[in-house]
Amino acid sequence: MMTSRLLRLTSPSRRALLAAALTLPGLAVAAPAAPTPVRAVASFSILADWVRVVGGERVAVDVLVPPGADAHVFQPTPAHARQIAQAQAVFAIGLGFEGWLGRLLQSAAYRGLKIEVSQGIEPVRQAAHGHSHGHGHAHGDVDPHAWQSVKQAMVMVGRVAEGLCQADAAGCETYRANAAAYAGELRTLDTEIRAAWAAVPAEQRRVITTHDAFGYYARDYGVRFLAARGVSTEAEPSAQGIARLIRQVRQEKVRALFVENISDPRLIEQIARDTGTRPAPEALFSDALSPAGGPAPTYTALMRHNTRALVRAVRGD
Repeated sequence: MMTSRLLRLTSPSRRALLAAALTLPGLAVAAPAAPTPVRAVASFSILADWVRVVGGERVAVDVLVPPGADAHVFQPTPAHARQIAQAQAVFAIGLGFEGWLGRLLQSAAYRGLKIEVSQGIEPVRQAAHGHSHGHGHAHGDVDPHAWQSVKQAMVMVGRVAEGLCQADAAGCETYRANAAAYAGELRTLDTEIRAAWAAVPAEQRRVITTHDAFGYYARDYGVRFLAARGVSTEAEPSAQGIARLIRQVRQEKVRALFVENISDPRLIEQIARDTGTRPAPEALFSDALSPAGGPAPTYTALMRHNTRALVRAVRGD
């Protein structure tokens, strides 16, 4: 009886002692540690942007082909092989876009996850919009520039989320929620682009670019693109091809002539001189984002910038 009274008397004071001890420095209860970020590598800047959006703080993203650089002519270095060797997941577009990636994965002896995000999209075949005048490229008859369609981008962002789920099952709910929120932004973007073109008569929607990178944009938004080169910037245009393009520009009175952010401007400048057409003041972003301070540091900014520049140019503004 006496013992239990003693216990009852002392237990509140023991609780007070325990509470005091827990507030002493060094004895604080630690918050659960944040998970170590998943190490992901993306082949080029546009895809890296998607992986960052979907991955959030759970994913650290390295990019092989940086903003402003041309993935078609990229030459990997031993430093890139080291990046790959440390990765848990490697993201690529596929469709033959990264012709150098297989060799790079081999040299890095990479055995981790490789996710080609274009699986499940509806690819544009070359014949479907074959207005290009270059020849010889590594993509077969499929256009790899699928990000130029916001609809296809939504499919590929979903593939990014699934890839990250494979790499980090504990974060899967987060990745899917981030991808769903971003898909909402992309739907708004797609609606904006359609509205911007709705005011432009179909016969005015003709544009000349350096290489054939806009087949998906053409299919989605009803714009006709003529290109001096094929789907790869590596393809050298033929003299006949350029002559044919110049004739077409004159006959059809094409007003919109664009240099791309990744391309040498001399070819477009030559066409401009020979046709008396002034190149548009702003470059189009085809295969790469701009650096952070530029007009297209994210995918959504890139699509908005391109649409504004294209609509202005075809209207002759």
